[in-house]
Amino acid sequence: MTILKSLLASAAILVPVVAMAEGETVGFSQIGSESGWRAAETTVTKQQAEERGITLKFADAQQKQENQIKAIRGFVAQGVDAILLAPVVATGWEDVLEEAKDADIPVILLDRNIDAPEDLYMTAVTSDQVHEGMVAGNWLKEAVAGEECPIVELQGTTGSSPAISRKKGFEEAIADAPNLKITRSQTGDFTRAQGKVVMESFLKSEGGANICALYAHNDDMAVGAIQAIKEAGLKPGEDIKIVSIDSVPDIHLAMKAGEANATVELTPNMAGPAFDVLEAYWKDGTMPPKWIQTESKLYTSDDDNAAIYESKKDLGY
Repeated sequence: MTILKSLLASAAILVPVVAMAEGETVGFSQIGSESGWRAAETTVTKQQAEERGITLKFADAQQKQENQIKAIRGFVAQGVDAILLAPVVATGWEDVLEEAKDADIPVILLDRNIDAPEDLYMTAVTSDQVHEGMVAGNWLKEAVAGEECPIVELQGTTGSSPAISRKKGFEEAIADAPNLKITRSQTGDFTRAQGKVVMESFLKSEGGANICALYAHNDDMAVGAIQAIKEAGLKPGEDIKIVSIDSVPDIHLAMKAGEANATVELTPNMAGPAFDVLEAYWKDGTMPPKWIQTESKLYTSDDDNAAIYESKKDLGY
């Protein structure tokens, strides 16, 4: 049983704690809304706070670290009871997190890690992003069954922990497969629009016939790339295999249509485990482990993607 499942399974035990959380105020510094997954995370976080009687102060950073630092300082000045941070990049957080620590305000990282001393944050609720990349790479390795397969890669935001880790995991997975080689790699900044633009450049420089597969660090870039592939007169999912990460509703529609092949799920419910941790801490000072890992599930075109889409479409993606 994963740590996440254990936390969820213990929810019933924490019912009295939830009552104690009522009236607490939590600041949430969100990266922005660069993807459907990010929008879903925001929606679920707000829902979780409302259900628990927690006042949530929300700040959209529009994908700029300086905006997140400003928001955190604002939360500290307001004297919030805790801060949730989805960090846009991995570095440059020490000073502002030291300020939160000095004010005795616990900070919990959501869905991304940072390069900073561990005493500056209470815990990180994330997937194993290296593992996500490995799951994607292993799927492709099995799917091509030894055939020569040049790969193009759409990376996430430069310097972000998901981009670094998902690239690392994928490369580790295909390292022992000489038939798999990344021929082009460029950031699409996790957005659908940039995914399309960069895929168009890949197709122009490499030629569609010389691209066997696309690996995208998130589904939104993959969806943009699918449009570029179709406009180039090719069949996504057939002429070019597509594997990506997040499991947003639109990628399941694409798989249902045969235009994508696989996605690795990243749950948008990072706030649930984070609020569980805070409620236990507020009750009796219980400290969590430094990492709470969420599950990374592989979906392919063989799954019931219509049903999966229906189950996800109202989550705010």
